[in-house]
Amino acid sequence: MEPADRPDQGSAHSVPAGGEHGPRWLTDDERDAWMPLIGVLIKLPAALDAQLQRDSGLSHFEYMVLSRLSEAPERTLRMSDLAVLANGSLSRLSHVVTRLERRGWVRREACAEDGRYTNAVLSGEGWAKVTATAPGHVAAVRQFVVDALSPEQIGQLREIAQTIMSRVVPGDDWLAGLPHPARR
Repeated sequence: MEPADRPDQGSAHSVPAGGEHGPRWLTDDERDAWMPLIGVLIKLPAALDAQLQRDSGLSHFEYMVLSRLSEAPERTLRMSDLAVLANGSLSRLSHVVTRLERRGWVRREACAEDGRYTNAVLSGEGWAKVTATAPGHVAAVRQFVVDALSPEQIGQLREIAQTIMSRVVPGDDWLAGLPHPARR
């Protein structure tokens, strides 16, 4: 995170404030929190992807697309909304939906309310795929994250993740105005 020869190494009390004084290096406590988070950001997606590929032949992003559609009213979402809900770009989503269409799991159709938009619709075969895949994925999420944390830590994790997302996607409430997926 910073050069090994920083002048204040090892002293949290002498960390420059930034600006004209130079970069704001992480304190020892901040670095001790940051380094495991980096490990999670790298290793957790790989572990979830590996489970999904092994058990169902899906990437994690493909599963997120199918899952979000399965939770949406009438199993239908505008492509732009689906991209936000699946945490991907519209371009990436378009490529993935093309692959899912070839498998018969999703179809695109014009939005009835506004023809300028395109909807993604989960097919019956897509519903069967996501419902068959979900138990294994939930087991992996429980194994790697949920069951390792107390209920209090789950609440803290939600708050921390939401706070970080509001910085990663500044000025854009990444879920505002989107339909709340109904549990089926």
